Amino acid sequence: MHYLHIIAFVLISLPIFPQEITVEKIWKKYEYRSLGVDGFNTLQDGDRTTQLDAEGNLMLSYISKPNEAPTHLIAARELTYRGKIVNIEDYSFDESERKVLIKTSIAPVYRRSYNAVYFLYDLDTRFLEPLSETLSPQTLAEYSPDGKKVSFIFKNDLYVKDLSSHKITQITTDGKRNKVINGTTDWVYEEEFSVTKAYSWSSDSKYLAFLKFVEKRVQEFGIDFFGELYPTRYEYKYPKAGEENSKVTAHWVNISTPQKINSLEIGDYEYIPRIQWSNISNRLLLQTMNRHQDSLKYHMVDFSGKKPLHSILFTDVSSTYVDVNECLHFMPNGEGFFFTSEKSGYNQLYALDYSGKLNPVTSGELDLIDAYGVSQDGTNFYFTRSGQSGISKVLCRMHIPSKEVQVLSPLEGWTEANFTQGMKYYVGVFSEANTPPVYSLFDGEGKLIKRLEDNAVLAAKLSPLGLSKKTFQSIEVNGVTLNASVMLPPEFSNSNKYPLYMNVYGGPGHNEVTNQWDGNDFMYHQLLASKGYIVVSVDPRGTQYRGADFKKATYLQLGKLEVEDFIGAAKFFQTLPYVDGSRIGIMGWSYGGFMSSLAMTKGAEVFKMGIAVAPVTNWRYYDNIYTERFMRTPQENPKGYDDNSPINHVDQMKGKYLLIHGMADDNVHFQNSADMVTALVKANKQFDFFAYPNKNHGIYGGNTRNHLFSLMFEYILRNL
Repeated sequence: MHYLHIIAFVLISLPIFPQEITVEKIWKKYEYRSLGVDGFNTLQDGDRTTQLDAEGNLMLSYISKPNEAPTHLIAARELTYRGKIVNIEDYSFDESERKVLIKTSIAPVYRRSYNAVYFLYDLDTRFLEPLSETLSPQTLAEYSPDGKKVSFIFKNDLYVKDLSSHKITQITTDGKRNKVINGTTDWVYEEEFSVTKAYSWSSDSKYLAFLKFVEKRVQEFGIDFFGELYPTRYEYKYPKAGEENSKVTAHWVNISTPQKINSLEIGDYEYIPRIQWSNISNRLLLQTMNRHQDSLKYHMVDFSGKKPLHSILFTDVSSTYVDVNECLHFMPNGEGFFFTSEKSGYNQLYALDYSGKLNPVTSGELDLIDAYGVSQDGTNFYFTRSGQSGISKVLCRMHIPSKEVQVLSPLEGWTEANFTQGMKYYVGVFSEANTPPVYSLFDGEGKLIKRLEDNAVLAAKLSPLGLSKKTFQSIEVNGVTLNASVMLPPEFSNSNKYPLYMNVYGGPGHNEVTNQWDGNDFMYHQLLASKGYIVVSVDPRGTQYRGADFKKATYLQLGKLEVEDFIGAAKFFQTLPYVDGSRIGIMGWSYGGFMSSLAMTKGAEVFKMGIAVAPVTNWRYYDNIYTERFMRTPQENPKGYDDNSPINHVDQMKGKYLLIHGMADDNVHFQNSADMVTALVKANKQFDFFAYPNKNHGIYGGNTRNHLFSLMFEYILRNL
C-alpha cells in the first residue's frame, strides 16, 4: 500500500510538458478532427426529423420532444434484396412520406456528380425493390411532386418510372458520353455553376423541363492513370478560356405524351445555369447569362394557358460580372421569389413578383452571405451577413413587413445554420478561430432547445498543447486596408527575430482570413508556430464580404493587384522589430499556388521560399466559365492573361521554390505545372518538384495527405 502511494506521489510531482504536435497526428491519425452532427431530413410538418444512426438504421424523432428517444423507421437488418444487404447511404421521401427512395453504392464522378444504385421502399408494406436493374447505376433520381413517378438519369438520358404500372419511359434517346447530355450537366457547369441537376418537375407533376448539352464541338482533355503495364487514358470535355462551350438548350415534355419533346425559345444567351419550376403554379424559371457573364436574366415561362408564354422578369447587369444566383427562394403564397444581387454595391436581398416588380428587402453596407429562406407564413426571412469588416458571419432574421432585423448569433465568430421545413427550427453551428465548432438546436426565434455537440473532448485534448492564439488585425497596404490573421510562436518575445510564413489563396470571392475554426490547417499552422514561425494570412483586393467594388477590383487582370497586396503585406511585416525580414516564405494551393508562384517571381526580392500546390500558371489553360468571368477571353484581353502569368516572369526567381501537382487533376490540369517546369528550365532556374500520380486537385487518399504535408513541412524547416 505504501508503495502504491509513493508511485502516485511521483507521478503527480512530475512536470507536465506540452505534447508535441506532428504532421502524422494531424494528417494520418486525424487526432484533432472535430466532431459534427450527422445530417438529417425534416418531414413536412417541420417537427419530425429522420436520421441515419451509426448502425445504418433510419431513425425518426421529434424536435419538439428533445428528451424522447428516437424510434426505428427502417431497421438496417430489414433491407435485403436477393440475399444481399442494402445499405442506406442517402434517401428521400415521396409526398405522402410513406415511400422512400434509397441511394446506395454511391460512386463519385467529379466534384459533385456521382452514379448510384437506387431502391424503392414502402414503409407500410415493407417491400424493397430496385428502381431498375437493367438501367443501372443511375443518378439524380427523385419522386415527382405527387409521388406517383420517379425520374432519373441513365447514361446521359432522362427516364421516368410509373410506380403503379412499374413501366419505365425513356424521355430522351440521344444521350451519349462526350457527345450529348440530357437532364444533367457537363464538367464546366458542375465545377463553376455548382450544379449537376438540370431537370425539374412542375408542381402538378404534368411536365418535366430539362437542359440538353451538345458537347460535340468542345475539345477533349486526356488524363493518364498509372499502375498497370499500359496507363489508362481518361478523356472528357473541358472548354478552356476562349474555346467553344457545349451548346445548351432548354426543353419540356408533357408526361402524358412523353414522345413529344418541345423546345423553349428564350432568346440569345451563352449559359443556362439554373432551371426550376415555381413552388405552386406552373411557372418555369430559368436564369441565362451571356458569355461575358455581365448580364443575368431571369426568365419565366407560364404554362397556365393554352401554350407556354415566355417573358423576362428582370435583368441584373454589371460593368464587370454578375454571379449566378444560388439564393433563389419562392414566396409561400406563390406570387414570386426572393433572390440576391450586388446591384446596390453590396450583396442584398430582393423580392421579385411574377409581373416583374422588384422590391429591395435588405439594405446597407454589409454583404448578405447566405439566404436560407422564408418562414411558412411569409413574414420572416433568415440569412447570414458579414461582420467584423468581413471576417465574421452573423445569423439574422428579418421581419419582412417591418424590415426589422433580429440578430440570432454572436457578432464575432462564424455561424452556419441548417433549417427544417417551414423554418420552424434550425441547427446552428458556431465557431471562432481558436474554438472548435458547437452544434445546437434552436427554434425559429433563436431560442436554444438542445446542445447537440460541443466538441468538449477535442477542447480537452487541445488544452495541454500550449497552442498559440490566432488574432486578427487590419493592415494598410498599397493605400488599402486589408484583413490579416496572425499566429505567433508560443514562447514569443519582442526581443527575438522570427521567420514569417504566409498562407495565401487570394482568388475572387474567396476569403482566407475568417474568424472560424480551421480544423487540420489550424493545427498544421500551430505546428509551424511551435517551431518558431510567425504564421500569417492576408485577404487581398478581390476577396469578398467587403462590397462589390473591393471584390471586383481585380477584373481583367487576375493576379496583378493580389500579388501586389501580398508583396506589400510582406513588406509591412518586414518593418516589425520581431520579424526576420530576410526569412519570409509563402505557400498557396490552387489559386493560392498561382499567387505563391507569382510572388516568387514578381516578389523575388521579398520572398525567400515559396510552395505552390496545384497552381494555375497560365489562365489560358483554365476553364472558360471561371476564367472569362473575370478576364474575358484571351482573344479580347491577351495582355491581362500574359502580364500576370508566372510562366512569363520565371527569369526573376531567386528563392527556393517547391512545385507540387496531382497528375490526375481534372480541374487545374497538370499541364500548368509541366509548362512551369519547362519555363524554369529554359530560364536555367533551379527548383524542387514533386508529382503525385493518379491524384486529383485535392491530392488525398490513403497516406497521401500525410506525405504531402510532411514534404512541405520539412521543406519549410530546411529553407526558411
